[in-house]
Amino acid sequence: MATHKSAEKRNRQNKRHRKRNIVVKSALKTNIKSVLTGVSSKNKEISLKTLKNVIIALNKAASKGIIHKKNASRKISRLTQKVNALK
Repeated sequence: MATHKSAEKRNRQNKRHRKRNIVVKSALKTNIKSVLTGVSSKNKEISLKTLKNVIIALNKAASKGIIHKKNASRKISRLTQKVNALK
């Protein structure tokens, strides 16, 4: 248990950040699944629209430190390849 004032504050911050990270990661997973369902239904227009939103969300999550930058880059690359394969 934290005994110093600064350690107690750090615990409060960690709880706040953990809640935010869970919400953002869950939203990312949902958005990624929507792109993948668009790809599986072979609908390029819907896939492109949702891909743009996913790219923005992944970059924002990476810049906030919620996910690693290379993880975001890898996911963007793989999703873009799948969407571009729909021709």
